[in-house]
Amino acid sequence: MGRFLRRAVAAFVILSAALGALPAMAGPYEDALAGFVTDEFDDTADAIAKVAESGDPKSAPLLAALQDGRLMYSAEAKKVYIKDADDKVTDAATGAAVDNPPADIDSVRLNNRLRGLLDGVMGSLTLMSPDPGVRMDAAQSVFKSRDAGALPALEKAIAAEKDPRIKRVMNEAHAAIIVVSDDAKPEERIAAINVVRDRGGQDALSMLGSISGDAPPDVRKAAADATASIERRLSIWSAVQNTWYGLSLGSVLLLAAIGLAITFGVMGVINMAHGEMVMIGAYTTFVVQQLIRTYNPGLFDYSLVIAVPLAFIVAGAVGIVIERTIIRFLYGRPLETLLATWGLSLILQQAVRTMFGPTNKDVGNPSWMSGAFELGQMTITYNRLWIIIFTLAVFAALLAMLRFTRLGLEMRAVTQNRGMAAAMGIRTARIDALTFGLGSGIAGIAGVALSQIDNVSPNLGQGYIIDSFLVVVFGGVGNLWGTLVGALALGIANKFLEPFAGAVLGKIAILVLIILFIQKRPRGLFALKGRAVEA
Repeated sequence: MGRFLRRAVAAFVILSAALGALPAMAGPYEDALAGFVTDEFDDTADAIAKVAESGDPKSAPLLAALQDGRLMYSAEAKKVYIKDADDKVTDAATGAAVDNPPADIDSVRLNNRLRGLLDGVMGSLTLMSPDPGVRMDAAQSVFKSRDAGALPALEKAIAAEKDPRIKRVMNEAHAAIIVVSDDAKPEERIAAINVVRDRGGQDALSMLGSISGDAPPDVRKAAADATASIERRLSIWSAVQNTWYGLSLGSVLLLAAIGLAITFGVMGVINMAHGEMVMIGAYTTFVVQQLIRTYNPGLFDYSLVIAVPLAFIVAGAVGIVIERTIIRFLYGRPLETLLATWGLSLILQQAVRTMFGPTNKDVGNPSWMSGAFELGQMTITYNRLWIIIFTLAVFAALLAMLRFTRLGLEMRAVTQNRGMAAAMGIRTARIDALTFGLGSGIAGIAGVALSQIDNVSPNLGQGYIIDSFLVVVFGGVGNLWGTLVGALALGIANKFLEPFAGAVLGKIAILVLIILFIQKRPRGLFALKGRAVEA
C-alpha cells in the first residue's frame, strides 16, 4: 500500500511538471488580439467583435484604450499592448507590465467605420454597469451606432433595468436597431418607427431618412408620417430655442443699458463712456481672478462673488470722479456731454491698453457656470442661465432701492422737478454725483457678467453702447420697466431676424423699425414725466 501511494505521488508530480511546461491554452479573448496586429481595418473590425463576444473582463479596458488611441501593437513580436496616461505599457493579453516594449510598437489605426462600431460595442459592454450614468451613456451610444450585434445585450439590459428614464432610452436604442434592419418584420419596424418618432430630434430624423426605398410600403408610409411629425416638433423647438437665445441676449442688453437708463433719464447726460464702465468691471473681474490664481486657487469658484461688489465700487468711483470733474460743467448741453464723454471713452480705452495690453484677457468660468443641460430639444448653458438670474436680481434690487431708500426718493424727486427738489432742501449736486456713480457701478457689475460670455478687451464696451442707447430710447428714457421690456423685445427680435437676414442686416432692420416707432411715439414705450422729458 505504501509503495502504491509513493508511485501515485510520483506520477502526479511528473504529470504536473509536464502540464506546467506546456504553453497556456489561449482563450477567445487572446485569439482575438491577433486581429489588431495586422494593421488592416477589416481585421481590426473582426477583432473588436470577437473581443466583445469573449466576455473577458479585460475586454472593456482594451476597447476603451482603442477608442482613446492608447492600444498599441508590435508586428515583430505579434503582441498587443495598452499604454496608460503615464505612458506605462502593459501586455493586453496578460495585464503584466512591460518595461522594455519592442522598438516597432505603434498605435492601432481607426477609421470612421471602426469608431462607429466601437461606440456600439462599448455601449453593449456597459449596459449592465452598476453606475446609472454609464448605463445611460451606453444606451445613447447604441442608439447612435444602431449595431445589431448589441441586440442580445440590450434586450437583457432592458429586462433588468429598474430606472424608467434609462429604460426608455434603452427601448429607443432597441427601436433604432429594428428600424434600420431589413430582416425585421414590417409590423415590428412600424412599431419601432413610432418609438423613434416619440423620441424626436435630428438623430431620429436622419435615421428615418436612411430607410431604404426597398422597404415595404407600410414601413415607408410610417417613416414619412413620423418624419413630418418630427419636423413639426423641431420647428416648434427651434422657435423656443430662439426665444431662449433672445431672452439671453436681452438680459445682456438690459445689464448694459440699465445704468445708462439712470444717468440718461435722471441727469439728461448722453454718456458715450458708459461702455468703458462695463469694460472696467470686466477688467476688475480679471484682476480678481489673477490674484486668486496666484494666492489662493481654492477660492476660484467664488471669484465672481468677490468681483461683483469690487466692480461696483471701482466703476462707481470712476463714475463719480467723471461727474465731478467733467459732467457737472456740461449740464443742459447734451451734445457737449456726448463729445466730452466720447473723448473720455477713447482715453479710458488707451489707459487700459497701456496697463493690461491690447490682447484679450482670460477670464475663466467657475465650475457652477460651466456646462449645459438639455431641455426637450434645446440646449441651455449654465452661464447664460445664471446671467439671466443675475440680471433679474440686479433689476429687482435697483427697483427696491429707488422705491424704499432715501437716495431713491431724492433721485425721483430730482427727476420730476429739479427746482422744487432743491427748494425742499435736497442737495441736487450730490444726487447728480451719486446717480452717475450708481449708473456707472451697475455698468461695472454688467462687465462682471459679460466677462463670462464675451472677450475681455479694451473694446468690450464698444460692442454694447449703441444697443444700450437703442434699448433706453425704445423703452422710454429713464423708465426702468421700459428698459426691461425694450431689452427683452430687442433681444428676441434680433434672434428671430438673424436666421433670415443675417446678423448685420438684422441689426439694420431693428434700427429702422425703432426709428419708425420713435416717429410715432417720441417718448418710447413708457413715457416718463420729469426733467428729461420737459427739456
